[in-house]
Amino acid sequence: MIRPCILVVDAEFPGSISSRKLVIETAKFNVITAYSGLEAIETLERFPRVDAVVVNAEERETPCSEVVRRLKEIVPNIPIIATSANGDDDCGAHHSVSMFDPAALLERLRTMFPGATVRIEQTEKKLAEESMG
Repeated sequence: MIRPCILVVDAEFPGSISSRKLVIETAKFNVITAYSGLEAIETLERFPRVDAVVVNAEERETPCSEVVRRLKEIVPNIPIIATSANGDDDCGAHHSVSMFDPAALLERLRTMFPGATVRIEQTEKKLAEESMG
């Protein structure tokens, strides 16, 4: 696994830019976006090799606990991070962070995928050195 693929469940409108997606992509993780809990479930059914899921604990359409339960039914051991305003609503996910703390989200992902994070950083450094000279 060179670049982990993260399924981000974000209530933004399709076609809009998700801040969580941008933060995760900036860290060089691959991202698949679902715009609702139900779309996340359908996406994971189609792409079960996703490495982790970031869900919005404040999902309005389908309760977060239901989304997490169904995601775990599809891929039982998939790591799930729930984001919420205060960071303490895990809705059954493995981890929870504040949706207003992108650094905490990235740190959690980097902790989950330390080998991939090192390889990403090494590749970025090599590319920067090659472009300098």
